[in-house]
Amino acid sequence: MICYEARLLLGFFSSVYVGTLGIFATYIYHYGVDPFTMVFWRVLLSLILLGTYIVLFLHEIPFTRNKLCFYFFYGFVGVFIFYTLYFYTVKISSVSFVVLLVYTAPAFSVLLGRIILGEPVTKEKGIALLVVLVGVVLVVGNVELKFTKLAILTGICTGFVYALYGVLGKFGVRNEKPEKVLFMTLLFGLLFLAPFSKFSVPREALPYLIGLSFFPTFLGYTLYFHALKKVEVSRASIIAIIEPVVALILAYLLFGEELSFIQLVGGGCIICGSILVHLKNSGGD
Repeated sequence: MICYEARLLLGFFSSVYVGTLGIFATYIYHYGVDPFTMVFWRVLLSLILLGTYIVLFLHEIPFTRNKLCFYFFYGFVGVFIFYTLYFYTVKISSVSFVVLLVYTAPAFSVLLGRIILGEPVTKEKGIALLVVLVGVVLVVGNVELKFTKLAILTGICTGFVYALYGVLGKFGVRNEKPEKVLFMTLLFGLLFLAPFSKFSVPREALPYLIGLSFFPTFLGYTLYFHALKKVEVSRASIIAIIEPVVALILAYLLFGEELSFIQLVGGGCIICGSILVHLKNSGGD
């Protein structure tokens, strides 16, 4: 059995891997791949990786007939609806604005964790949540202020769906291996994405699509689902918010993007909040 502290570490490394998503996406966009086609290939290649892993290392069949309605709903909400809202909000506002609202997810996670899962709302969770949300505002930096009410609505809905993804994942991994939960969820998500994909991509983009499938999807989400086995979804969500810090550092190292003092302070706030949320272990066992 993996102990509670080890699963917190899995949640941390999951955030590190998921934080590479924007880096791979930046390279892929250089080849003119549209968002839905990119996500379609990301999901398809991840399914191949997951299926191979489940067969060779877990010695099981990746498909299951159990909870098909659940996976149908999870794939629709967690894969298709999330990315549709995300990319639509980017289109009508800005990337920074979307990132800011997506990372309101921990606030929704604390609320949903309380209502649906009965997770306690502790003092350290509240303080950690406040610290990381301030950190996200500082990291995002120059957010475009000319946004519409529709952008605010779709952006907040994106954050809510992102939080719902973790809550549904908590239900999924209770009586099933995390890898199989992720496989079935992505499989149904792929079916919803297919009608919007152009399917063909430049050959030069394939290495980056494979990287996108392996690091932030296969490794990132598999580790996240393993963490959910023991860690409260509200705590896992706050830990996962370290993703923009990873993305910021990688953008600096790979693209030479400038890191301001305010962004560094924001990154420090996010890291401190992620540490604070599990200093007092009231949810582990």
